Amino acid sequence: MRRHTLLPALLLPLALLASACSTTSAADSGPGSGSSDGKGALTLNVGDQKGGSEAVLRAAGELDDLDYTIRWSTFTSGPPLLEAINAGAVDTGLVGNTPPVFAAGADSKITVVAATHGSSAGEAILVPTDSPLERPEDLKGKKIAVAQGSSAHFQLIASLRKAGLELKDVQVTLLQPADALAAFNAGKVDAWAVWDPYTSQILEGKKGRVLTDGQGVVNGLGFQVARPAALADKKKAAALADYIERLRRAQNWVFGHPEEWAKVWAKETGLPYEVALASVKRSNGTRIPVAVDDAAIASEQRIADTFAELKLIPRKFRFADYVDTRFNKNLPPSTTPGRSYGKASS
Repeated sequence: MRRHTLLPALLLPLALLASACSTTSAADSGPGSGSSDGKGALTLNVGDQKGGSEAVLRAAGELDDLDYTIRWSTFTSGPPLLEAINAGAVDTGLVGNTPPVFAAGADSKITVVAATHGSSAGEAILVPTDSPLERPEDLKGKKIAVAQGSSAHFQLIASLRKAGLELKDVQVTLLQPADALAAFNAGKVDAWAVWDPYTSQILEGKKGRVLTDGQGVVNGLGFQVARPAALADKKKAAALADYIERLRRAQNWVFGHPEEWAKVWAKETGLPYEVALASVKRSNGTRIPVAVDDAAIASEQRIADTFAELKLIPRKFRFADYVDTRFNKNLPPSTTPGRSYGKASS
């Protein structure tokens, strides 16, 4: 039986894998609380999110034959993970395109070391199925839910500007996903700016439709971030290089095994299988490893400048000062299109 019912309780596991990484969530579990893999005296402390790097590495068989130990720590989102990196409790972790901007804006001790690029179709502004709104321009004066400091927050700003609007032209309601879902389903907001798998959850549940998405508006990047002190340690940097390569291979594995990964992801997160598969095909499984190049840095700089202009981060800064390109190797440019499975279900 297909499950289309959208239960608020489902948002608890979903919040644990929020790749867009809103800025107000706390850690799910602290450093050292996760499992360990491999052998050897060297330990790489990796921050993760539920259904994230550990799950995909294990599913792809990339946790075999490690000559170092991985100690996993699970966080609800990117910002607390980056706080742990800044505090020296975690060596590295994978986050979306916005948390590094907020962390760098606070002058945290973080360094971006690797990137992925995927489809931004899951970054969407959703409206109820029967909404009279047809174009982004119709959002003027409307109430829109969004998580503050998330990638959806920037996507909302960028989409409004493309439509000739500014934040002051709409009523922004800052809500975390669980509260936003309740408000959306109760008709208390006119639209919801959010990311996958929430987008797929709404679409698969026939509770809403996409007014506009992030394609051509946001950069579709995700980043591996590391602790500068770990990068300065020769042995730990070597382990990090190996870890990044394994994660790249695992990300490539997902594209060839979308159904298998969707089953694992659903089990890890509590997502219904059809929602997980739709999210994999719409955005999660489209990601490819790319270089942290000048284009990626410039794109992140635009995000940083936008948030600084709106006084959502405390200062202007050079994003390039928080980047280490030693792991780029011969990867394709950051603007290389992500993979495509064809049209995702909706």
